[in-house]
Amino acid sequence: MKNGIIILDFGSQYNQLIGRRIREFGVYSEILPYYTPIEDILIHEPKGIILSGGPSSVNAEDAHLIERKIYELGIPILGICYGMQLTSKLLGGEVTEGKKGEYGKSEFNIIKDNAIIKDLPKNSTVWMSHFDEVSTLPDGFELIGKSTNSIACIANDEKKIYAVQFHPEVSHTEHGSSLIKNFVFDICNCEKNWELTDFIQTEIKRIQKVVGNKKVILGLSGGVDSSVAAVLINKAIGNQLTCIFVDTGLLRKDEGDKVMEIYGEHFNMNIKRVDAQERFFFKLKDIEDPERKRKIIGNEFVYVFDEEARKIENVDFLAQGTIYPDVIESQSVKGPSAVIKSHHNVGGLPKEMNLQLLEPLRELFKDEVRKIGVELGIPEKLVYRHPFPGPGLGIRVLGAVDEEKVSILQEADSIFIEELYKNNLYDKVSQAFVVLLPVKSVGVMGDERTYEYTAVIRSANTIDFMTATWSKFSYEFLELVSNRIINEVKGINRVAYDISSKPPATIEWE
Repeated sequence: MKNGIIILDFGSQYNQLIGRRIREFGVYSEILPYYTPIEDILIHEPKGIILSGGPSSVNAEDAHLIERKIYELGIPILGICYGMQLTSKLLGGEVTEGKKGEYGKSEFNIIKDNAIIKDLPKNSTVWMSHFDEVSTLPDGFELIGKSTNSIACIANDEKKIYAVQFHPEVSHTEHGSSLIKNFVFDICNCEKNWELTDFIQTEIKRIQKVVGNKKVILGLSGGVDSSVAAVLINKAIGNQLTCIFVDTGLLRKDEGDKVMEIYGEHFNMNIKRVDAQERFFFKLKDIEDPERKRKIIGNEFVYVFDEEARKIENVDFLAQGTIYPDVIESQSVKGPSAVIKSHHNVGGLPKEMNLQLLEPLRELFKDEVRKIGVELGIPEKLVYRHPFPGPGLGIRVLGAVDEEKVSILQEADSIFIEELYKNNLYDKVSQAFVVLLPVKSVGVMGDERTYEYTAVIRSANTIDFMTATWSKFSYEFLELVSNRIINEVKGINRVAYDISSKPPATIEWE
């Protein structure tokens, strides 16, 4: 799309939040790597450009820089954190190492009125994450606001260039959305051009035009992204689409049957179910390292999918449930961001398959995908399920994975989720599951000694999954879940509750 806001990615962990905030206003936004050539940026005909934050220093030898020419295009620019320091340095100001860094909440004090901070109070709380600071403003810029320790907002109204040291996109910054809205509408004069209700019909017509009378295959996992993509494509071209559902044996309890019932029968989709459980368990035998498990599961999925795909003749397209965060992350890997752990997606299928990609959701964020799913008629209970890792229970069984341990975990996890629904808690937490530890302990059941596994209940509350806190359940609820798991699941005699936050812990254990 054109006439939206382009966000240049310098490696900030908050980039996706900037894009989502703008789309929530009804304006299309797109995130591009910072090194995107200016001519490629101009293809999008942006109404404004945002320079994101980033982890590096503008004074470093390997600093992430852009062409100064970008400030001469006449397109309004907003620099955020690193983007402010970069703007100041490139336009003749000075950026120095601060005497005292600012991390977390800080006070923002407005010194002079300006369009960028219209309707903001004189004093408010903002979220900082920087050590370097702007010490001398570039020519033509005015000081608009300061924080406790640094210059926090500057503006050049004539050239429509603005910059803030704090992060307006995060929820910790009071009135941050108002500042972004001021930039988008008052300074860039954007019009609302992003409506999800229009997306379905537009995308159906596009799919029909692109595919014509050719065949499409799709790896259906039962997760939100692949399911929404499958239903949308099926709505466009019907039985020209064949979905391949690889049952790895590492899914939730009865997940395979539910996928076939909902998507095969209810939506009348052409689905080929492949029972590959034995293959996966054989490959995972005695493997304990979580990264090795992830790669084995991902590779085996590719092999199974490839084998089944080759049995279908005259296929021209491979469809994937790629969503916008996937696209951004794949771009960022080549740039400033670091990889925390590998993930398993259908991506990486053999090049010799020689198929064209069909990715109808690649412009959507997760919350937008969920809304599309509901519009398409997928039950809300499925669309709004908690995230489930690509490698499945293979990384929730800690240590070596086998069929018995997975079966034990499936039963325990099913009880936990069932009780969350029964007690109206499921939709109040962001991600909940059970982990099976490779630890056995002594217990007593029915006057007999037991020596069985330990299960850990994990539940997290988060807005953006970048930070998270543990869910504050009542003791009564935890006792109920613990008693049910111990009494009903053979193989577990001890249950613990994980009260770690992210960071320093991650939400998943592996």
